Amino acid sequence: MLAFLLWLVLLVLCWPLALAALILYPIVWLLLLPLRVLGIAVGGVFALLEALFHLPARLLGARR
Repeated sequence: MLAFLLWLVLLVLCWPLALAALILYPIVWLLLLPLRVLGIAVGGVFALLEALFHLPARLLGARR
């Protein structure tokens, strides 16, 4: 809601810039989508590595 209100203020102050932002937002979102997917994949790899490093401690801790 706040983003919409800021866009309305921008529309009142400088309507060409507001219309350019309205048109370019989906294009920028599509361009950044592969980076978001890559970030999710890298986060998954780090979570897997963390689980592998903590596995021996979990196995030793379960025997006590």
